Amino acid sequence: MLGYAEQLEFLRTIPDDPFLKATGLPRKDVLAVFESAAKATCDHYIKDCSAQNGIVYWDDGAPGLAKMNDWRSRSADPFNDFEPVDSSASTIAAQALLRLGRYLNDASYTQAGLTISRQLFDEPYLSTDTKHQGLLLHSVYHRPNGWDHVPAGRKIPCGESSMWGDYHLLELAVLLRSMMVEGRRYYTFFDSVPSP
Repeated sequence: MLGYAEQLEFLRTIPDDPFLKATGLPRKDVLAVFESAAKATCDHYIKDCSAQNGIVYWDDGAPGLAKMNDWRSRSADPFNDFEPVDSSASTIAAQALLRLGRYLNDASYTQAGLTISRQLFDEPYLSTDTKHQGLLLHSVYHRPNGWDHVPAGRKIPCGESSMWGDYHLLELAVLLRSMMVEGRRYYTFFDSVPSP
């Protein structure tokens, strides 16, 4: 999701003639393919993968979801007994939705990204314990290998942070600030451009 949205931002900066010369393809055709892929992956996340609050469980199609009747119609529960949520994946998805919404000028993607962001920057996802070493709670490291910590009294992993979750949460905060504060720079992986 995020890769497509970021590549669209980058490809938009390359003029048509140099793009055609370098690739042998018209830029508009490449953009159309990337836009289609970006929309398809973001729509799949929204319509098929996330709970009502936009947060996802650790895997699209995780087997324990079958035991969680109607899980899509309610907020994700990091303290359930069947499947861990994956806050780090949700953080990456929020960035993708915000960037795609800005790129397409589509409020529905932007709103989905903001909905997820509101969840992540609040409890139970944002760590408020000064003794905890991470920022973003309920990240999944490697569920299939059983490498995630299961706290005493719990049946599934929860409460963990990861470097990539914390990194993407900070990147999401910078993105939100650049989008919401007039005059702030809009940061991309390749450059920063003035906010519209």
